[in-house]
Amino acid sequence: MTELSQMDRTFQIIMKRFIETGQAPHYTELAAELGVAPEEGREALHKLCTPPFPGWLFPNTDYVASFAPFSNLPTQYRITIDGQQKWFGQ
Repeated sequence: MTELSQMDRTFQIIMKRFIETGQAPHYTELAAELGVAPEEGREALHKLCTPPFPGWLFPNTDYVASFAPFSNLPTQYRITIDGQQKWFGQ
């Protein structure tokens, strides 16, 4: 099996954090999990969240706004699993 690319790892870390907590990680947390400097984590986040990827950052920031199928901001689309409502959908 080949080693995952940094973009694949970035995607997996963000998706895992959303599933576990209902929130996207900050790019410094992302960098720590990737084992890179904070600036490299920020760059990895920006590289991943470019069209045609169905996720985006809040305008003029480094904060994840949406990451398909999740929204990091509250929406009218609430996701409940096993009685827990800690996710919002796009």
